[in-house]
Amino acid sequence: MNEALSLKVRTFTALCSLVVLLIVANSAPAAQWYPLEVENWTPPFVDSRQRELVTYVPLDAAAQRWNICVSIPHLKDDYWLAVNYGLVNEAKRIGVNLAIYEAGGYENLDVQRKQIDDCVADPSVEGIIISAIAADGLAEQISAARARGLPVLDLINGINSADITARNAVDYYDMGYSIGEYLVAASEESDGATGVAWFPGPEGAGWVAAGDKGFRAALANSKLEILVTGWGDTSRAEQSRQLRTVLDDMGDTIVNQIGYVVGTAVTAEAATSILRSRGLTNRVSVLSYYYGPGVHMGIRRRSILASPTDSPVLQSRIAVDTMTRILEQAPYFKHVSPQVIVVDQANMRQWDSSTSLAPRGFRAIFSVEE
Repeated sequence: MNEALSLKVRTFTALCSLVVLLIVANSAPAAQWYPLEVENWTPPFVDSRQRELVTYVPLDAAAQRWNICVSIPHLKDDYWLAVNYGLVNEAKRIGVNLAIYEAGGYENLDVQRKQIDDCVADPSVEGIIISAIAADGLAEQISAARARGLPVLDLINGINSADITARNAVDYYDMGYSIGEYLVAASEESDGATGVAWFPGPEGAGWVAAGDKGFRAALANSKLEILVTGWGDTSRAEQSRQLRTVLDDMGDTIVNQIGYVVGTAVTAEAATSILRSRGLTNRVSVLSYYYGPGVHMGIRRRSILASPTDSPVLQSRIAVDTMTRILEQAPYFKHVSPQVIVVDQANMRQWDSSTSLAPRGFRAIFSVEE
């Protein structure tokens, strides 16, 4: 065999080996997400922060294909895409049916009410999972569901109702507090500006109120000062508008005191480009108080300092399993949540991003059925 032909054979063999490796990698089953250490709230539904660590192991499979209705606020950002992925993936794994509705945004409480009314009126529905637009806005719908004998699970956002059956939700107080605590420690090592522009999200949402309270508590005895607070929907357009308004309208005296922009994942993603365009990247640090792919990329590229995660994929998986347990009258935890983890440059390589992010290229799915 001449040298040229030998080289071609070796190259062909290497390419074949690569193809085989890619096929094996792409066809391998996804990593098992359990057993998982979670926080069991004792008592449930009470913000006393009395919790115990327990090991969570879901069902291998459902006893039958239960029909579960799900209502979430929107699918306008990657956080809720991760929720959608977790719900759908776990429903497929254990074998239950899902019908998923999204209301189109935090301004659409009436839309969410109507969607839940439709779930309650549907005789095939056997359980309802709700991520609420407003903590106090769905009492009538939840009461109607329970009157019909439907269990209701509160997922992520928080619902003020005595009629919920279970809750799978991290306390967003912890999310706000954890990033605030991280920021205080970071600021002690910096001699830059100590003002904070804070964008917690839509006013009236339970998770936003809790996050705001936690963040302010963490900063209470520090040198940091919240100079401006911007409330608003978590769309890219709204968060960008708010930050530009602060930079354009607050005056140089205030703007020059801002050393940190902290807010939603959408805020953080928008802030990186806005600050870059104005030459403020080296003077103003950006942090998020929940996670998403844009935040993940920002931390990798050092344009975002850090973010906690409440592991929305895991919370959604647990919600589907918990609802299935309720319907099958199996033992279940009334209120559990993953542990909050703050991700930054130092630990992101060791952290499992599949707990918080949908796979690249995943598109929203609204129905799982046999």
